[in-house]
Parts: sequence; C-alpha cells; structure tokens
Amino acid sequence: MRICLAPPPQPGPGDVIVATDAQPHAADAARWIAAGAAVLDASARVMRLHHGGEVRSLDGAPCDDWIAAFAAFIDCGFAPHDALCLALAWRHGDELADDPWPCDLSRFPRVLDLPDAPVQPFAACPAALGLYPVVPAADWVERLLPLGVRTVQLRRKTGGAGTGTGTASAAVDDLAALRAEVSRAIAVGRRYDDARVFINDHWQLALDEGAYGVHLGQQDLRVADIGALAHAGLRLGLSTHGYYEILVALHFKPSYVALGAVFPTTTKAMPTAPQGLVRLAHYVRLLDGVVPCVAIGGIDLQTLDAVLATGVRSAALVRAVTQAKDVEKAVFALQSEFAR
Repeated sequence: MRICLAPPPQPGPGDVIVATDAQPHAADAARWIAAGAAVLDASARVMRLHHGGEVRSLDGAPCDDWIAAFAAFIDCGFAPHDALCLALAWRHGDELADDPWPCDLSRFPRVLDLPDAPVQPFAACPAALGLYPVVPAADWVERLLPLGVRTVQLRRKTGGAGTGTGTASAAVDDLAALRAEVSRAIAVGRRYDDARVFINDHWQLALDEGAYGVHLGQQDLRVADIGALAHAGLRLGLSTHGYYEILVALHFKPSYVALGAVFPTTTKAMPTAPQGLVRLAHYVRLLDGVVPCVAIGGIDLQTLDAVLATGVRSAALVRAVTQAKDVEKAVFALQSEFAR
C-alpha cells in the first residue's frame, strides 16, 4: 500500500490518503473512496478511516511520528485499520527497547461508534480453556465430554431459516431442528459439573435454553442483545482477526477472545489472511492478564505445540477432531500437548 499525504493524480486501490491539516471535502473524499482508495481523516483527535466500505473511528493520543509508524506497520502487511491501531499505540523511543512492539494496552486507541457495552463484564470462564473442539452436531458433544474434553462449541449451521430461501414450513422445521440440537448439546453439558458448552451464532436459542456460553462473530455484535446475554449470566466468546477487532471485542467485556485464523482453514470463509504465529504471540502478550485467549484456525496436532509456545492456553480445533480416523486417540494426543 502507498501512504499519500497529498491526493495522487489518480487515486486507486492500494492508496491510503491521509488528511492531517484539514478535514477533506466530502465530495473529494467520496471521489477517492469510489476509486478504491482508503481515506484517513486525521485532522482531529478522533481519526476516521474510510476503507472497504466501512468507517472506523479511533480516539487516541498519537506521538509526533505516528505517520511514519503507520507506514511501517502497513509495510509489515497489516490492514490499514490494524496498522492505525498500532501506530496510535507507538511512542517515540520505542525503537530503542529490546522489544519495541506495542504491547501496552493502555496506549491503544479507543474504538468509537460501537453499540453499548454491558454494565457488568460477562461471567468469567477459566483462563486456560484447553482443548476446544468446534463441532457440527450435539452427537459430537455427547461423544467428546466422556473423553475428558471440557470445552466444546456447537457450530450448527441452518439450511434455510432466516436466510430468505425455502418455504415457510421448511424454515419452521429447520428452526425446530436447530432448537432441538442446541437444547440437546446444552443438556449433555449439564451432566458434567465442569463442562463448558458454547453455542455458536444462535444467541437467542442459547439464551432461551440457558447455555453456559455463546460464541459470536464481530458481525453479530450489532444484532445480538448483548445486555440480555450478560444479565442472564452466559459467557461470551468473540472472534477477532487483528488489533482493531480485538479492541472492539474488549469494549464488550467478553469472557474470552478467539484469535485467528492462525493458519489457512477450509472450514469457513475468512475475512483476512492467516495471522501466523508471530502475530498470535503479539496478541497473547497484549492481552495477558486482561482476558483469556483462544487460538483458532487450521490448528492440528502437528502445529499445536508451536501454537502453545506463543503463550496461548487454549486452542479451538475442527478437522483435527471431527475428521480424525480414531477420535479417541486424536483427542488423547491433543490433550497430552496441553499437559506438557
């Protein structure tokens, strides 16, 4: 990407136009954005980044050389919104430290224009959630808990309900089947005093059925009743894909944050490139003592040791469990990595 302190003659994708002295004229900004450029209005304390069809507002206290830091983090391969978070956390002289990477959460900017956070933090869960299989059906919950797995997520996708496809009766049937599956998974978890069964996405059903917890994506935060979930005592896990989304997640006082995707994954479409182990280690260090972290995305037995070496104390896995030829053997091997 190219940082432009003045509008280029032909702005386009890959350009980040930074306005520092005065707010850019709305018509000019609209034209640059239409051409595919990102526009950063840095003319006031609250910076507004227009990129990818979204406007992200950050309130921070930048140092004098924040633009140089912004360019450096862009060159490191970070998306503009993540690079901006890092640049606003950068301080003059950090380059002289043994490890200059920004890791003091108090220096990072505050994300604005978010839905209200719950009054009280979400109920806590253990700092070390350990092996965390993500499974497609309640059958798997029933199968894994007797093997000693204590944290599991039901990620059950619907066929037509709520998507605007199929007949009304099919949608009703699909919702009924989904509710039955969620209810069953929760009931299985209640047989074990220390089981933690999270429900992915379907927060209303999780709330209705009294789940231990719910796992949501960033896109769910504007539609889910966050206050009701917190008031009911459910735990909340939130997906993140970089610094900006980590800051968004912390606003909602979750029980844990998921960091990913660490490696390439085929189980779902990802909005960002894989984070890798180096970034994962930076995220874990930033959040140490703040909130439990779960690594997710493409993790298997061959990579788990390197993932845990970053300091993260939980890893969510899908195919390493659900596609194992011998599930019991696979689970025991994975559990042994956490016991080292």
